[in-house]
Amino acid sequence: MRLILLGPPGAGKGTQAQRLVEKHGIVQLSTGDMLRAAVAAGTPIGLRAKDIMASGGLVPDEIVVGIISDRIEESDAKNGFILDGFPRTVPQAEALDDLLKTKRLKLDAVIELRVNESALLQRVETRVAQMRARGEAVRADDTPEVLSKRLGSYRAQTEPLVHHYADKGNLITIDGMMSIEEVTAAINRVLAALETAESAAKPTRAATRKTARKTGKKGAKAAKKAAAKPAKAPAKAVKKAKKAVKASAKVAKSSPRKAKKVAKAASKGVKNVKKQAKKAAKATKTRSAGKKVAKTRKTAAKTARKAVKTVTKKRVKTAKRLTKRR
Repeated sequence: MRLILLGPPGAGKGTQAQRLVEKHGIVQLSTGDMLRAAVAAGTPIGLRAKDIMASGGLVPDEIVVGIISDRIEESDAKNGFILDGFPRTVPQAEALDDLLKTKRLKLDAVIELRVNESALLQRVETRVAQMRARGEAVRADDTPEVLSKRLGSYRAQTEPLVHHYADKGNLITIDGMMSIEEVTAAINRVLAALETAESAAKPTRAATRKTARKTGKKGAKAAKKAAAKPAKAPAKAVKKAKKAVKASAKVAKSSPRKAKKVAKAASKGVKNVKKQAKKAAKATKTRSAGKKVAKTRKTAAKTARKAVKTVTKKRVKTAKRLTKRR
């Protein structure tokens, strides 16, 4: 299972991510942790990131994507992962889309924990007041002022991701204002429904692949057969081959590459049919012309023989008449 959790600071993403890790046996991938691990391991990408981080600069998206690419290849990410802290912007999301497409992987869901910002600020104010009343130290980044700035950054940079994934059909929105247990239960229900739908779709995809292979082979065979006898019925052969290829290509749209290859082979067969049909038509035309010439010659010869016979007959008749006079 491959997931992304979206939501503003304080929405409870960290808590829900840990519960998902335990339930599904997947790993939580934090870009910060991955960067530090890559630097420590001395990987080529880690070394590039090290120099940038040492100078206080922001690590470019291409390096972060490269580190994610290496990380999801590791054995503990085989069952899936939850991305934490990435993507933060639409360009990063598009880069992640390309990476997963290259690896032939897909996101199962992007879960948005939607919360009321005013309620979040109120929560922080209450918590800080309680901590101070108990004499506890308050973290510098755990104040209403800091949270307000972080919320502003989230709205400007990360919130557009909601629309990006909604358009792709991956987004699932959960009410983050519910209790922790209620949010967990809601997420589990949604993911269970997705798994059920996925399991139900597998036999259908298998049947589609089988049909694609069968139809594709049939189309290729029909094209090949039609190409073998173009002179007999070229137009009919082309029409039959086209029909077979069209059926193959239609199934190949939602089928594996093999079906597409078969459809391509059938398409190639159609080209051969057309080529052979053209030759056959030319040959037929030539034969027709030849037959016409032969017929003309035959008629001319017949006429000539008839003329000779007529002349000969006249000559014989004339000769008899002269002989009689003598």
